[in-house]
Amino acid sequence: MTTPADQRLLELLDKWLNSLELHLKYSSLDEDSYWKIQPWLEHQRPSRWIIDLAKQKALTLQVQVKERIKMGDAKFSENLELMTFLANLVGSQHIERFIPLAEPGNEQPLALASPPKTDHVELPLSSAVTGTREMPKFVAKAKPALKPVAKLAVKPAESTKAASHDQVITDAARLVQWGRKWFELAEVISRMADRPTLPEIRLILKENKAAIEKLART
Repeated sequence: MTTPADQRLLELLDKWLNSLELHLKYSSLDEDSYWKIQPWLEHQRPSRWIIDLAKQKALTLQVQVKERIKMGDAKFSENLELMTFLANLVGSQHIERFIPLAEPGNEQPLALASPPKTDHVELPLSSAVTGTREMPKFVAKAKPALKPVAKLAVKPAESTKAASHDQVITDAARLVQWGRKWFELAEVISRMADRPTLPEIRLILKENKAAIEKLART
């Protein structure tokens, strides 16, 4: 008989495996297409061998969980959940290097690449007949003067504070997607590099809970 922890873990593994299958498909995309195919969270694009390794480990863990369920081991899945929580709480220093969740429903259609444009120059008829080649004549066109783009004046302190605020929201949404509970988020995020203080993180989470939950569902 499966416990709630067993069910949560099996559902999470299924979600990861489906995501990894999509990543394997995306590994052949060029950079521009890759960043358009899904509404990604900020991350470093994973290489093919990392995706293959992650799939191998996920399949192995899935087999082990099912075997433990058959053996009647009710604590195996609970212990794995505790280990995952501690790894994020204590061991995680920086989690930009991860394989983000990819879902079929979020996949975006990619436009077909248009063939490169080439300048076609026709030779005069006399040249085609005699075999001689004349140089094409080019007419210089005056380019319109570019207007200077106005730059917004942003104070460094305000820019840094806004970036930290947005990063906390992104971190929280990603952790929720990974199955983290709401009360765990502030502690986990505070262990990450270059994040605000714990009280500031708690305030950001409190004021942006609805936005975070909406982002986590996308």
